[in-house]
Amino acid sequence: MSELKLLQNVRIGDVTLQNHMAMAPLTRNRALEGNVPGPLTRQYYEQRSGAGLIITEGSQITEAGQGYPRTPGIHSAAQIKAWSEVTAAVHANGGRIFLQLWHVGRISHPSMQPAGQLPVAPSALKPAGQVFTFTGLQDYVTPRALETAELPGIVEQYRQAALNAKQAGFDGVEIHAANGYLLDQFLRDSTNLRSDNYGGSLENRTRLLLEVTAAVVGVWGAGHVGVRLSPNNPFNDIRDSNAQATFAYVIEALNPFKLAYLHMVEGGIGPQADLDKVDYPSLRALWQGAYIANGGYTRERAEQAIASGYAQVVSFGVPFIANPDLPERFRVGADLNPVDPSTFYMGEEKGYVDYPALQTALA
Repeated sequence: MSELKLLQNVRIGDVTLQNHMAMAPLTRNRALEGNVPGPLTRQYYEQRSGAGLIITEGSQITEAGQGYPRTPGIHSAAQIKAWSEVTAAVHANGGRIFLQLWHVGRISHPSMQPAGQLPVAPSALKPAGQVFTFTGLQDYVTPRALETAELPGIVEQYRQAALNAKQAGFDGVEIHAANGYLLDQFLRDSTNLRSDNYGGSLENRTRLLLEVTAAVVGVWGAGHVGVRLSPNNPFNDIRDSNAQATFAYVIEALNPFKLAYLHMVEGGIGPQADLDKVDYPSLRALWQGAYIANGGYTRERAEQAIASGYAQVVSFGVPFIANPDLPERFRVGADLNPVDPSTFYMGEEKGYVDYPALQTALA
C-alpha cells in the first residue's frame, strides 16, 4: 500500500509538521479553578501528538474574553505554567502545537465576566438564543459597545497573550476570527454597526483583525501565526449580507502578512448554514499561502485535497476527539471509534482521555 500523501511531512510557515493532519480547536470545558489547564488536559493533548499540528481549544486572552465555564486562559502566570507542561508533553512525542487566541465578545454572560460586568462587542446588539453558564442556560444579554479608545487595549491583550504563549513553549498561535466571536463580530455587517473607523466599510470592519494580526506577528514572526475564518457559519447568531465579498476582502488584506496559514471553516453548524452560500474554491484561490481546510473531511476527501494541492493541511475535529491516534488509523485504514457527544463539554476523564488507541482496541 503506497503511503498517503496526507501522512507525509510538510512545512507551513516556519514550522515542519510530521503529516498534513491538524487537530482542530475543540472547546472541551475541562479547565480547573482559575481556568488553568490541568493534568487531564496535558494527557489529552499528549495522546493526540501524532497530529501534524495540534491547534488547542480557544483560550481567552483576558478574563473578560471568557464565554463558557471551564475554558482555559492564557493571561495568568498559573495558566502559562500549566500550558508549558502541555507543550512539553506534545514536544516529547515529536508533535507541534499552536495555541488558539480567543476573545468571545458578546457570546458571554455577566456571570462569567469580571465583577459581573456586561460582555463587550462592536455594537450593543443582543445575540439570539441562550448561553451555557455555571447555573445552566441563560438568555444572552445586550452587550456593551466598545469605545474607540478601548480598541488599542484589545490589541494589546492579544499581543500579551501571544507573548504568554511563547513563554509557555508553543510553536505558534492561531488568531480566532471565526464562529461568531469578537473578531468575527467586527467583520460582519450584521453585528458591526459602528460609525467610527472600525465600522461601516469593509476596510474599517477588517481593521481590528489586521491590527491584532500585526501585533501578534510582531511577537512571533509571520511564520508562526495562523488565522481562522468561517465565512458562512451562522453559529452564535452571526451572518453577513455578502459573505463572499467580505471574506474575499479579508483574505486579500491578510495576504501581505505572509502568515503560516489560513484556517478556513468550510461550512457551518445548523440549517441556517445553507442560506448564505460561499464559493470556497474562489476564496481559496485568493489566498497566497498555506491553507488548512476544515469541514467534515473524510480520509478520502482529505487525501484528495492534499494530493490536488487545494490544501496543505486538513483539520479534523470530532474524529480526533474519539481517536487519539487518528493518523495511524488513517495509515492502516482502520475503523474509527464511535464518538459520544454527551461527553463533548464538561466532565472529567470520560469522553476526554479514555478513548482507546488502535493497539488497545485490537488487543
